Amino acid sequence: MSLHHAIILAAAGAAAALLHGQVLAQADGAKAPPVGIKGYDPVAYFTDGRPVKGAPSINYDFDDSRYLFSNAQHRRAFAGSPTRYEPQFGGLCATGIAFDKKVESDPEQWAIVGGKLYLFSSVEAREMAQQDPSLLERARHTAAARR
Repeated sequence: MSLHHAIILAAAGAAAALLHGQVLAQADGAKAPPVGIKGYDPVAYFTDGRPVKGAPSINYDFDDSRYLFSNAQHRRAFAGSPTRYEPQFGGLCATGIAFDKKVESDPEQWAIVGGKLYLFSSVEAREMAQQDPSLLERARHTAAARR
């Protein structure tokens, strides 16, 4: 068998396995929830002090989101105490929430305040919250009023 044929067979096998996995998920009726924080590891903000991309194979579903982790230890920590590590406001921009706007966040713009992870849409939004800490309190009140 030529290398070309071997590559084609390997690709066909991988596609069949992927399709089989999709069929199994559909047969269960289980649909994967959306990935939280654009695939960043929520625990890494606390342990590594920086945003770190997670691996799709190391995941945990919580509160209508699928969180990805950079290692199994981070997944275990999150599974043991998800509310400790989950981003506030479902990962939306905290400054946007303060102004009653649902704004997508940039996982690279973040802050841990009072032991909680807050994400922001931009450097400017993060700086606004840092300069006026009452914005985070306003965001908490706005989010609570929405429930």
